[in-house]
Amino acid sequence: MLSPEQLQRVFPNCQGPAAWVDALIPAFQKYEIETPDRMASFLAQTGYESGQYNRLEENLNFTTAARLTKVWPKRFPDEASALPYVNNPQKLANRVYASRMGNGDAQSNDGYRFRGRGIIQLTGRSNYDSAGDAMGVDLIDAPELLSERKWAALSAGWFWQSRGLNELADDRTHDEDLEDFARITRRINGGVVGLKERFALFQRVYAELVR
Repeated sequence: MLSPEQLQRVFPNCQGPAAWVDALIPAFQKYEIETPDRMASFLAQTGYESGQYNRLEENLNFTTAARLTKVWPKRFPDEASALPYVNNPQKLANRVYASRMGNGDAQSNDGYRFRGRGIIQLTGRSNYDSAGDAMGVDLIDAPELLSERKWAALSAGWFWQSRGLNELADDRTHDEDLEDFARITRRINGGVVGLKERFALFQRVYAELVR
């Protein structure tokens, strides 16, 4: 289905490809990610989100106010409003994720507690709760589990299947592969950041899987 050698070839910077294959195979089997199209789409998207499976926790340590205004322009309309959140990941997460995705307000600490983790950057109390129920593990009391390979892979598989991404990976309507991939990307992060890079990864992974 997938070998460590294949994973290393498509993600040359991946640390521990054999351990990652051991984690990914059960997720593929449980969540029906077992065709070349589905596997290539999943690996490309999760590989991009996680920096080739090396980054399992969202980086919220912004070093400049200017960058914050670009990433969250609605929350930080100017640099003065962003300045208190520079080099303060906890305060930032509690601000930008407050009262969203099942989180409480900024004082609840939910934003930081349920920040993006895993290879698909699962975010928010409601997503942690639903993923935990599906996997039979308590992610509300132990959200840090998503930074472990096993749960990072399984939670990504759960998210993938629950958002209908298998079906989008299968879709060959009008053969608009890039548009299909754009729809997958939007369901993962709400936009199309890195779309060309993600699609290039897809093509590389697919070629590896079918050769």
